[in-house]
Order: sequence, then C-alpha cells, then structure tokens
Amino acid sequence: MPHFLIAESETPDERQARRARAGKSSGETYAATLAQMQPGCTVTIVAPSDEDAQIFEAPRLAEFDAVFLTGSPLHVYDDQPEVRRQLAFMRNVFRSGTPSFGSCAGLQVAVAAAGGTVRKMAKQMEAGISRRITATDLGRNHPLLAGRPASWDAPAIHGDEVATLPKGTILLAGNSVTQVQAAEIRCENGVFWGVQYHPELAIGEIAVALRDQAEDLVEAGLAEDVAQVFERADHLAALHRTPDSLSLRWLLGVDGEFSDEIRRRTEIRNFLDHLTSLKMLGERADGLEAAVG
Repeated sequence: MPHFLIAESETPDERQARRARAGKSSGETYAATLAQMQPGCTVTIVAPSDEDAQIFEAPRLAEFDAVFLTGSPLHVYDDQPEVRRQLAFMRNVFRSGTPSFGSCAGLQVAVAAAGGTVRKMAKQMEAGISRRITATDLGRNHPLLAGRPASWDAPAIHGDEVATLPKGTILLAGNSVTQVQAAEIRCENGVFWGVQYHPELAIGEIAVALRDQAEDLVEAGLAEDVAQVFERADHLAALHRTPDSLSLRWLLGVDGEFSDEIRRRTEIRNFLDHLTSLKMLGERADGLEAAVG
C-alpha cells in the first residue's frame, strides 16, 4: 500500500488553534481525507516550517509514493525562517522526483520554490466558494481536471494568489478572481499538481474558517458585518449536514460539484489515479527489463 507524506506549514500554535476550531490541523484533515479515499494507505505528517523540524533530503523523500502540501496562514512572500524552511523542503521534493500535490498555500509554496512569485490578492479575498473556475485549453484535457465540467465551484478561502508562474508550468484553470486556480509545475526531477481551492476540506470546515476570519472578511468588503458572515457560515454548515438539499444549493448558488463529497474531491482522486498509473508503468518497465535481461 502507498506511503504518503503530508507537509503542513502551520506553526505549532496555529495547528493547535485549528484543532480547537475544526477538530484537526490542516495535515490531519488531509490524512483523514486520504484514509477515506485510499483505504490502507500509510500517512506520515511533518511540519517542515517548524524550527526543530526534521530535514528531509531528496533521497529520503524519494522513499514516499507522494507528497501532499496543505493550506496554511503562511505568506510565502515573507522572508522569514518558517518560509525559508518550507521552500527548502519543497525544493528537495522537486529534486527527489516524488509526485506531489498541494492546495491553496501548498500551490503557492510550490510556485515560489520553482521560481515563480506570490502576492497579496490584488482584487479581493476569495472566501467560502470559489466561483466559476474554468479550465484553460490545456487544462480541459489534463488528467488533474478529468471529470470536471466546463465551469465549477469549489471550497476556498485565501487572501494571497500566484502572481507569476515559474518556467515549466502549465496553467490549467482560473476564474475572474484569480488567474491561477490550477496548475502543473515541472521543476528539476519533479512534477507537482496543485489547486488554489480546497478539494480536501469538508464544507463544514469552510464554515468554521469563515467564522474565524469574520472580521477580516468584513474589512475586505465581502460582508457588511460579522452577522452576515456568520449567516453564510450557518448556510454552509447546514449544507455540510444535508448536501443533497436543493433549497440550500439554491440559496448558496452551488450544485453537486461543490456539495457532493466525491465530486468535490475530484482533483485528489485524479492525482491518486495518476499515482496508480505511474506505479503500473514502473512495474511493467521492471518486468520488461527483467524479461530482456
């Protein structure tokens, strides 16, 4: 069975605060999602941005079947020790050749590690629901987005965005709020698939995040007051409990791409399927080499 490495970039205090709010750290949420989607997998969670974090060099990272990068409050444009450690970790992931996947800040870390840039969002925060994500011409036929319709909504909450993509990147999707919603990055020996939104999160976790950042959302102009943010969070929490509710889907303006758990996780499922394909190809190549030898 596969062995996955999950890298979370929250500080210890932020991890504990998220556990208090949502029941899990960002890495623990990813672990629970992967355990549901790939029963029997082994998961190791690390925090490479921590001061006392174990350093994973490329040969050690190559022992894992895949690396997953979580979202976090990390701002990769801040020149701080935590950020430098996280970027150094991702550069080693690229050197290792281990397939990797990330969401939200995970995408931003991969972009910066490969030579691109990230900035505070120029227009507005994207909070709750990322609307009308649309695949590019190249994205329509890319395996990361297999099964997605022409346009879809996804859970999201972020105030930073990718500004410039590094060389070796394929832009796969964007929307009117931010131009980079999905991308494939090739750097050194590695290939990274990432999204700006959160396919790993339950809708209820997005509701918790909105309540936690209510004042920031009001300041950003997304709501008139905190009560309005809490009302939106309550609607999302209700949809989490009853995802088939047509009235809640209508109220929030979403469809099954957002509310149905299996469809919401499309990109993670596609990445896991991709890993299976890579493994099968490797086994066939090994078998052919043995037969020829």
